Amino acid sequence: MSSNLFNPTRRQLLQGTAALAAAGLAGLRPAFAAGVDWKRFAGTTLDVNLVKSPRSDTLIKYLAEFEELTGIKVNAEATPEQQQRQKTVIELSSGRPSFDVVHLSYHVQKRQFEKGGWLADISGYLTDATLTDPALVETDFADAGMLFAKDGQGVLRSLPFSVDYWIVYWNKELFEAKGLKYPETFEQLVAAAEALTDPSTNTYGFVARGLKNANTPVWTSLMLGYDMTPLDDKGKLRTTSPEAIEAASLYQRLMTKSAPPGVTGFNWAEAQSAFLQGKIGMWFDGVGFAPPMENPEKSRVVGKVGYGVMPKGPKAHAAGTFGDGLGVTAASEKKEAAYLFCQWAISPAMGARLLQAGAGVPFRKSVLEDPKVREGVTMPASWLDAVVGSGNVSRLSLPVIIPVTEFRDIYGVALTNLIAGADPAEELKKATEQFQPVLDRSEQG
Repeated sequence: MSSNLFNPTRRQLLQGTAALAAAGLAGLRPAFAAGVDWKRFAGTTLDVNLVKSPRSDTLIKYLAEFEELTGIKVNAEATPEQQQRQKTVIELSSGRPSFDVVHLSYHVQKRQFEKGGWLADISGYLTDATLTDPALVETDFADAGMLFAKDGQGVLRSLPFSVDYWIVYWNKELFEAKGLKYPETFEQLVAAAEALTDPSTNTYGFVARGLKNANTPVWTSLMLGYDMTPLDDKGKLRTTSPEAIEAASLYQRLMTKSAPPGVTGFNWAEAQSAFLQGKIGMWFDGVGFAPPMENPEKSRVVGKVGYGVMPKGPKAHAAGTFGDGLGVTAASEKKEAAYLFCQWAISPAMGARLLQAGAGVPFRKSVLEDPKVREGVTMPASWLDAVVGSGNVSRLSLPVIIPVTEFRDIYGVALTNLIAGADPAEELKKATEQFQPVLDRSEQG
């Protein structure tokens, strides 16, 4: 057994995900509406800027299909996330980007793209029967997808591509040994986590991100259960509200009474590694980290993992939601052709391929609920049920602001301090005083 079997690197995890692609599109053939004039822009060449990931790999794999359908030539470039973000900002700021379609991370870039005016208004295209499949309607997307895709004035600026809901991974074997059921409320979550914890056997009831910056979405996702978000509708911070403090106190209790030693150094990879070894009762993180759970070469919990929708909080039932989308650049001279590409990329056929390959979860409900698509999914049915259930209660987990990295950095330090025993109210007060001027500066000009 290799020394890193239960310490998978990001590369290994991505390779594991890619390996699932062999499942293919389980008997489905792509179908596109006959009413749409797909050949209308034949002879056009589009430049597409993508983030390198299993999602973009899937798009690129089937590009020839789009080119055959439309007669449009596509030059697609996929670069690593941080590099792609820097490149897009530099080019879009210049007013002369080299690409017609851009892949954006909503929870990091949405506000920045809006403020820059970098994305075209595509709402008119959605109602044009010669351009849009009649099955492509706003109601087919999870609510969070449309919140992401529209700007502050309600104008559609992109199409939601792939979503990452935060779920609870739970070890059914450990639960059964204690006679426990999957928690339905935050109160039951805490009780189960503490009942499962036994340091003498190196067993712990709960794990999540404790590393500063990475840990902030854990807290903001817990806040949703108190029907609270970090900012109100007018952009005012609510991070010292009683609900925000309660969510921070809950984070502190779970991470100090039920989590393994050294959790302040855990990002998602360390938390996943711990869960894969079979000594963790529950792990709270993104649904997209699931494929290694069912891989016997990486996991000691194959067949023992439950996938659960986040339990209900005291005031709301919500699944923290993150996602990415595809938009047409405002500077493009080929907007309608670029829109056809975006429409193809988020089509049911491509959504099914993403889902069945374990490469991503589409925002479109019709894909997730299609029995034929479900048959081809390589993950257990309970995983897909958690995806669908989360979509029904999805809410944005991070504030839609330009300095989201600074937000995560500053509040992440406060959360790490909580694991060391600091007072939640005091830490949030200090973090808010530090972040407020950063937020104010970002909205000026």
